[in-house]
Amino acid sequence: MKKFNNKLAIVTGGNSGIGYATAKELIEEGAKVIITGRRKEAVEKAAEELGAIPFVADQANLDDIEVLKKEVESQYGKVDILFINAGITGGLIPIENMSVENFDSVMNINFRGAYFTLSKFIPLLNDGASVVVLSSIVASTYKPNSSVYQASKAALNSIAKTAAAELAPRKIRVNMVSPGPTKTEVMTKAGLDEATLNGLNDYLIDLIPLKKMGTAEDVAKLVTYLSDNTISSFITGTEIIVDGGMVL
Repeated sequence: MKKFNNKLAIVTGGNSGIGYATAKELIEEGAKVIITGRRKEAVEKAAEELGAIPFVADQANLDDIEVLKKEVESQYGKVDILFINAGITGGLIPIENMSVENFDSVMNINFRGAYFTLSKFIPLLNDGASVVVLSSIVASTYKPNSSVYQASKAALNSIAKTAAAELAPRKIRVNMVSPGPTKTEVMTKAGLDEATLNGLNDYLIDLIPLKKMGTAEDVAKLVTYLSDNTISSFITGTEIIVDGGMVL
């Protein structure tokens, strides 16, 4: 008997990176997994590879979240695992030059969209369900040119802790996973070329005590652990850092 047999999981942004790796882990443990993403072709391709259920939805679009919620409710009923993973870094821009477009883009996906994904799905969560929010170590760092991304993750952590308190009477646990530098497509999507990306990777590895980058699988295993109500039933409102010791 696999640990997530007869469990329904939703992974936002599940077509690549940490979301994809987590969906894979959950499916291997027996869960039925719905993955969401903005790009129809990418979501359907990932779902086919994983054996997941695809759903095209933009976390920044509240109408999409509402449609997703209604479809899940009508087709599947209750949800056991909710992994709010979708997010972007946005541009690396100093505060004085910040555009409204970049600010809104990052906040609409990382914070507003994540907030209302949680809000809409709370009525569908089974008692004893697990919610995991993908945060980042940047939530407690203050590096130049990353103000909006850092603020979006700090806000998300605050909401997750409040949700943990609100949902505790139903034994629903809400936890945060905060990776450090991780090998995913997110920095490529931020517009960095290969040479710049390699230079950044070398720079980051030098800052990490374990002298290596994290992987999507490292994070996925932790999300899966927190989703298991038999081994993590006494963990809620907790932020777990996965960064190779970077913030020591």
